[in-house]
Amino acid sequence: MGGTKTVVAIGEPDGTVLEEHRFPTSDGPGTFGVAVDWLRQRGEPDSIGVAAFGPVSVDPERSDFGTMLATPKAGWAGFSIRDELAAAFPSARFALDTDVNAAALAEADGLRDLAYITIGTGIGAGVLSGGRLIHGVVHPEFGHLRVPKMAGDEFEGVCPFHGDCLEGLASGPAFAKRWGREAKDVDPQHCAWELEAAYLAHGVLALLAIVCPARVVIGGGVSQAEGFHDNVEKKLGELANGYYPALEATPYIVPPQHGQQAGIRGALLLAAGEA
Repeated sequence: MGGTKTVVAIGEPDGTVLEEHRFPTSDGPGTFGVAVDWLRQRGEPDSIGVAAFGPVSVDPERSDFGTMLATPKAGWAGFSIRDELAAAFPSARFALDTDVNAAALAEADGLRDLAYITIGTGIGAGVLSGGRLIHGVVHPEFGHLRVPKMAGDEFEGVCPFHGDCLEGLASGPAFAKRWGREAKDVDPQHCAWELEAAYLAHGVLALLAIVCPARVVIGGGVSQAEGFHDNVEKKLGELANGYYPALEATPYIVPPQHGQQAGIRGALLLAAGEA
């Protein structure tokens, strides 16, 4: 589940996708109506893994497990993913995590320490540390880090909660509002990308200081511009100033090896109990 589109799939426990369907994300009932109908046409699932955009309650011990929390996305706050799927498929095992945690699981490729960042409707990060996905009372809120404003940047940000946090300054909607065009329509040589890379580099620097991942994967629509990952890595190196040994492994910041399937492959791994 992403803020813009949702993918529903059937597949194998190793994450192999056998068949998938992509459609626009609407509100909670509408989105899950499409997903449940699609699955029913293919039989009764043994287990279901959900990789959800946040904020969402991911602690199975909490009474609100599987419930969407405070979100500016209309029709989602308070929606229970667990209850919806339990009503539709009462015999299926259910597992849920964030979209970025699931993508981190899919992209780990044998690594025990990795971060996956997505830049789209919002900004989020999933962190695999010591072979385990990181959670707290909820899940990491990487997009709401406060990062230093670049010199001369007067943009107020678009986050309805914090204004100019990382998500407010560098998400897809922030990019579009700042430059009057969506990221896909902006030339890779435009100065917009220097600013975007600078803000993402500051975000990754915080991850380095706290969990020190062996690799950082950046996905999502905004990250697909030519040279984006190299640019973020260059700026990160300047900020790190030779301090972090993890940066000796190059390339350090990479695109997802599974491309647009990282999240759905991770959902299948969650369904198989791999988290």
